[in-house]
Amino acid sequence: MSLTTEQRYKPYSEWTEEEINKIKANAASSPWHTTFHVEPHYGLLNDPNGFSYFKGKWQLFYQYFPFGAAHGLKSWVQTESTDLIHFKETGTILYPDTPLDSHGMYSGSAMQFGDKLFIFYTGNVRDKNWERQTYQNGGLLDSNGHLEKVPQTLIAKPDDVTEHFRDPQIFFYKGEYYAIIGAQSLDKKGFIKLYKAASNSYKDWTFVGDLDFENDGTSYMIECPNLVFIDDKPVLLYCPQGLDKKVIDYGNIYPNMYKIGQAFDTENAVIIDPSEIQNLDYGFEVYATQAFNAPNGRALSISWIGLPDVEYPTDKYDYQGAMSLVKELTLKDGKLYQYPVEAITSLRQDEESFENKTRTSNSYELELQFDKDSRSEFVLFSDQDGKGLTVIVDTAKGNITIDRSQAGEQYALDFGTSRSCPIENAPTTANIFIDKSVFEIFINKGEKVFTGRVFPREDQTGITIKDGQVSGKYFELKY
Repeated sequence: MSLTTEQRYKPYSEWTEEEINKIKANAASSPWHTTFHVEPHYGLLNDPNGFSYFKGKWQLFYQYFPFGAAHGLKSWVQTESTDLIHFKETGTILYPDTPLDSHGMYSGSAMQFGDKLFIFYTGNVRDKNWERQTYQNGGLLDSNGHLEKVPQTLIAKPDDVTEHFRDPQIFFYKGEYYAIIGAQSLDKKGFIKLYKAASNSYKDWTFVGDLDFENDGTSYMIECPNLVFIDDKPVLLYCPQGLDKKVIDYGNIYPNMYKIGQAFDTENAVIIDPSEIQNLDYGFEVYATQAFNAPNGRALSISWIGLPDVEYPTDKYDYQGAMSLVKELTLKDGKLYQYPVEAITSLRQDEESFENKTRTSNSYELELQFDKDSRSEFVLFSDQDGKGLTVIVDTAKGNITIDRSQAGEQYALDFGTSRSCPIENAPTTANIFIDKSVFEIFINKGEKVFTGRVFPREDQTGITIKDGQVSGKYFELKY
C-alpha cells in the first residue's frame, strides 16, 4: 500500500491490530524472503546501527519502520549474535519517544561504557511547519534491554551546517573517544565533523575540526561516515550523495565509498596521505555501511542491501531491505579486502562439483576458480532457457560483469542492469553467496565485491554454464 505522510508518521500506538495483522500476512506471502541474511519480517529495514560488542555478544541494530515498505517514523530493532552469522532479534525496540527524536530515531553507533551500552544516534524532529531539526542524542542500554535516554542533546547543530547533520559514529583511538558526524554545509556541500569526548565522558563532546581527508567537495551531503583502523591505518567509509561521476564513476543512485590513510592526526582532524576515493562495492545495492573495531582490534563491517529513493519488488508485500553478511576488513598491498567472517563456513552442507543444475534451493555458496587468459560465462537464478543473473569473468581482458536484466522482476532501470569492475589478468577466484533474493560475490577473497538483489520467478532456480572452463565447488547452505 502507498502511505501518506500522515500515515508514515502516525504514532505506533495508533496502528490497529487489524492493520498490523494485514501487513504481517501480506509480508509472509512473499516468495523472496532470505534465509541467512537479516531482514524484517514485515516493514522496512534500512541502515545498520549500533554495530558493537556488549555483554559477551555481538550487537546489531537496524533502523526500522514497521507499517509497510516506506520511510517513516523510525525505531531501532536489536539483534544479537555469538558468531556474527546467526543474528536473533531480542525483542528490544528503541522507540522515538522524546521531544528530541519525535519523528524518528535516525542512524548512529554504539559502544560499551561500564556495564551498559551507550547508544549514540540522531534524533529527527519536525516542527508544525514540517521544518526539520536534528539532534545528536544518547542513551544507555542495560543488559535487560531498558534504554535510559540522556535528557539533553549531546552535540548541538553547528551554525555552519544545514538541518542535514546526522549519523554519529563513536570510536576509540589511542586511549581517547572520538566521534565523526556527516554534514551538509550552508552552501550545500557534504563534509564530516570530528569531535572528541572530554574526560572520556560520553556526555561531554568538544569540536576538533572539519575532517580533512582531501574531500573533493562535489557531494551535497555525506551520510554514514565510519572510521576504522587496520594495521594502525585509518580507513574512512562514507556515502557522498551527489558525488560527481567525473571524480569516480558509479552506477547506483547514491554511492558508498572509502579512502585509506597512512596515519590519523587527531589534534588537527587530518587523515594523512589519503588514497584516491574507491568504490566499496561494485554491485547494485550497498549503502550505509557501518564498521567498527572489535575489542580484539579486528575491523568488521555490515551494509544495508538497499538504497534510499528506490522502489523494490517486495514493496507490494509490505516489506523491504536486508543486511549484508558481516565482513572482516583487511589491508593487503595497499588494497582494502572485504570477506565474510570465518563462521560462514559453518553453514556449508553437501559439497558437490560446480556444474549445470536445473534446480537448486537458491540458498548456496560457490567457490570457483578461473584461469589466466580465459573467459567464462555462467548464469545463476537460471531458468530452463539459461536466463537469469549472468556472470562474465574475463581474465584475458581484465574485467568482471554482472548482468541482472533477465533475472526476475526488474526495477531501478534508470540506473542500469549491469555492473563491471576491472581485475588483473591472473588466476582469479570467486566466492558467491546466493540467498533467495540476494547475491554477494567476493573476487579473490574480497579484493573486489559485488552485492545486489534479484527477485527471481518461481522457475529461476538453476545454474547454467554458457561458456568457458570453470572449476569449483557447490555447497548447500543451511541456516
